[in-house]
Amino acid sequence: MYVQLRETADELAGVLWREHTVYRERGGGVVIRGEHVRRWISLAPTGGKDRALLRAGRILDGGTTAPARTEVVVDLTAGTPELAAVCRRLLADVAAAAEPAPGPSRAGRPGKPGKPGKPGKQEKPGRAARAARPGRRPRRERHTSPGSWFVLLCVAAVLGAWLYSLFGRYPY
Repeated sequence: MYVQLRETADELAGVLWREHTVYRERGGGVVIRGEHVRRWISLAPTGGKDRALLRAGRILDGGTTAPARTEVVVDLTAGTPELAAVCRRLLADVAAAAEPAPGPSRAGRPGKPGKPGKPGKQEKPGRAARAARPGRRPRRERHTSPGSWFVLLCVAAVLGAWLYSLFGRYPY
C-alpha cells in the first residue's frame, strides 16, 4: 500500500506544485509539503483496498504542520486529475479557514482607550524561530553557571554555621 501511496503522492505533487517535498509519515502515510504556499497534503491508508484518507492543512511560521483542517476518503483508482481536483478543493477550504475574519477595530471597542500602533515595532520571534537561526550553536551539555555555584556555597556555609552552633561549642 505504501508503494501505491508514494507513487500517487509523487504524481499529485507534480501536478499541484512545482516546489514540493514528499516524505513518509509515522503512520505509514505520505505527506506532500508545499513550503512556498505554506500548505501540506497527507495520503494515509484506511484499511480498504485502493482507498486512502486525504487530509490537508497549513504550515505554521516555525515550519511545523498545523493539524488537518479538512479530510476526505478518496479512491486511488481514480485518475490523477480527479485526485488533484479533490486536493485543490481541500486546499481552498484550508486557505479560506486560514484567513482571519475582519473584526472590530480598537477604536470601536468600549472600555479601554485604543493605543496607536508603533510603526517600527516588530514582535519577538517565537521559540521555534529562534532555535532555527543560523550561527547559533546548540549546547553540548548542561552546565552550572558561576552564580549557581556561589548560591550553593552560601547555602553550604549557612548550613555549616548552623551545625557548628549546635554541635561545635560543647564537646560530648
